[in-house]
Amino acid sequence: MPVLTVSVYEAVKAMVMDHVIQPGARVGIEAVSRSLGVSATPVREALARLESDGLVVKRSLSGYRATELLTRQGVEELFEMRLLLEPRAAALAAEHVGEAALDRIEAVVEEMQGLPDKGHSYAEYGRFAVLDQRFHDALAAASGRTMLAAAVERLHTHLHLFRLSPVSGGSPATVMEHGRILRAVLRRSPERASEAMREHLESSLRRHRDRYAEGGA
Repeated sequence: MPVLTVSVYEAVKAMVMDHVIQPGARVGIEAVSRSLGVSATPVREALARLESDGLVVKRSLSGYRATELLTRQGVEELFEMRLLLEPRAAALAAEHVGEAALDRIEAVVEEMQGLPDKGHSYAEYGRFAVLDQRFHDALAAASGRTMLAAAVERLHTHLHLFRLSPVSGGSPATVMEHGRILRAVLRRSPERASEAMREHLESSLRRHRDRYAEGGA
């Protein structure tokens, strides 16, 4: 993918994640092009990719709009789906993961451990969000179940949750919980891997519930 296309994609994604483009707002291709100093073509390519990420939606006649934020019910349903899929994926990964895949998962955990505390803008927490998603997607891929891995990836979980609130991700807790999952996979223990993933997801859901209790949207 051309460098310009990637940079425009990241720039527009940051606008959506940071609510510079408000949830539900129309995304004007010409306005975005002017603000970034680029032609309309890479903006259109970026929006097509963001549509596949679930961050914008294309509607006939009105063009692209930023998707609405997840509601509290939407968060509950998202975690309900994750709890059905990801503990099973972790258990299967403990059974089937190859050395190359294991090296990639370990590298993700190590990089997350070395990141500074994330801030409130996408520029500050973007790398953490990418690695968080990569960890879960890599584990699902290591399960050896193509449809299961595709289902986990299609949820685009971390983009939607970090868009709600970057501080609710709980960086130190998340990194620690990922480490527990990794250790269970390294021990080739499906039961421990499944349990560690379930505990991680339940803890993450509690953090998001706490955010709503504190007056979040």
